[in-house]
Amino acid sequence: MPHSQPNTPSPLTHFDAQGQAHMVDVSAKAATHRVAVATGRIQMLPATLALVQAGTAKKGDVLGIARIAGIQGAKRTADLIPLCHPLALTRVAVEFELLVGSIPTIVCNATAETVGPTGVEMEALTAVQVALLTIYDMCKAADRGMTITDVKLLEKQGGKSGHWVAENEAI
Repeated sequence: MPHSQPNTPSPLTHFDAQGQAHMVDVSAKAATHRVAVATGRIQMLPATLALVQAGTAKKGDVLGIARIAGIQGAKRTADLIPLCHPLALTRVAVEFELLVGSIPTIVCNATAETVGPTGVEMEALTAVQVALLTIYDMCKAADRGMTITDVKLLEKQGGKSGHWVAENEAI
């Protein structure tokens, strides 16, 4: 793996000038209101989506449980991603949209917020992934071929870098 030359700043913030991984020092950063929105989708068979819609999946209320799992996932991000800072989240929201079409899909959007010195992008992305994995877990008896796809950051606000929105995305 290529890394920076000694005593040269790394363009990747989680590596020091010698190329060693470290947790970024955020002590000098201003505490600001920070928001991140992430999305992802899980594709499934029409019959599987029908089970989710009807609330008759064998393990219960799929979307309700996946929503709670996503929120819990956001809260546990620092336990899962080694160099993430533990954050005092002020809000996490997980929402679902069911798309009945040629490829039945559930879209998950997660919003994470905090007031602090570092962003919440990883928390929003983790919420999406955990929520989608929970849907997979709850529906796998009916459909092991489900596909989780298109997980990405849509928007972030706050901090020195300001407001960022993914290209070609309507928020």
